[in-house]
Amino acid sequence: MRVMWDAAADGWHSHHRLIRSWLAPATSLMLDAAKVGPGMQVLDVAAGAGDQTLDIAHRVGPSGHVLATDLSPRCIALARSTLQDAGVTNCSFLVADGAKLDVALQFDAVICRLGLMFYPRPLEGLQRMKAALKPGGRCAVLVFSDAASNPCIVSAIGTASKLAKGPPFDPDRIGGLLSLGGSGVLSRLFAEAGFRDVTTAKIAAPMRLPSAQHYVQFLKDAAGPVKGLIERLDAASQLEAWTEMESAMAQFQTPDGWAGPNELLLAIGRRV
Repeated sequence: MRVMWDAAADGWHSHHRLIRSWLAPATSLMLDAAKVGPGMQVLDVAAGAGDQTLDIAHRVGPSGHVLATDLSPRCIALARSTLQDAGVTNCSFLVADGAKLDVALQFDAVICRLGLMFYPRPLEGLQRMKAALKPGGRCAVLVFSDAASNPCIVSAIGTASKLAKGPPFDPDRIGGLLSLGGSGVLSRLFAEAGFRDVTTAKIAAPMRLPSAQHYVQFLKDAAGPVKGLIERLDAASQLEAWTEMESAMAQFQTPDGWAGPNELLLAIGRRV
């Protein structure tokens, strides 16, 4: 997993404007749910290249602090650069496996945006997040919902898996993009981890681009799980895979551009 995201980190960062626009409404709802505000100490788990870390830092202000952690050293390097370039000084950074996270400070809130679904043992990850919280602190997590609500992901990974001659795409496979999207799965994990007042909500998050070709370019550059499968293929098979994906994605072209459906789940829990 570290190798995969180290390889995808620069591509993810290069598309930061697209990603920021795509995820901004869901990110705002996530931070609202965790009641992130001035003066708070916040832990950002699976911070990636630091997009949501920047939003957290602005919310907590100079009297607050953010600790951004990620499994990928390259992601953390990019996150540090992003925050420094923005003139933000109330953040620190740590390369760390979220499932084994052991931080000395206790936090007012813990945030994890599109990271928990990749954990081989997501319950352990949530338990570590809960352990990092002060009593009364909140944990807010965003993941992709089910396969029916995320057809672009299903099509892309299904095509890559088929051409890589791997097993058929299983959306419920532990550690996969859609692994926590099944009915009740995420809320049960929160309850098992010991959180109280657990709620979940679905959030529509369509990705809007000029064309299907632009989306496939995003996948080539930034989608670690897809890139990892495609890069196992020879050059001719890689071209076939990307061409097939673009053809499949054309169904989401509209008169106003390309609009790929995505749906996220937001889960919130409180430590007593």
